[in-house]
Amino acid sequence: MRTQTSRGELLLEHRIIGEDLVITLTGGKGHIGAVAVGYYDRVPGHASSSVITLPSHRDDAIALDAARRISSVTHSTTVVTVGINFENITVEEIEEVLSASNELIEEFMGSLKER
Repeated sequence: MRTQTSRGELLLEHRIIGEDLVITLTGGKGHIGAVAVGYYDRVPGHASSSVITLPSHRDDAIALDAARRISSVTHSTTVVTVGINFENITVEEIEEVLSASNELIEEFMGSLKER
């Protein structure tokens, strides 16, 4: 899945491994800035997530939220890697990238519900 921002394209890809998911979200100069794992606990019936962020990266908020939200929908373990880097990005452009990332994640979750 792809979407365009004023700074460039964002790309969300996924792979199914058994009942689990691995998702990558990249944009600009792609890399791995943060890795999150979402887990659905069937007993209390809620999802949680944990994140590892590489030094000087700020991709953790997107990864952490996406892993929890996707696990909540799929009831499976979900690994999300995020690496978005647009040089000299402004505050307004960051807001746009965050919004576009959220829309991609929503679109992806919607496609899972259709299966």
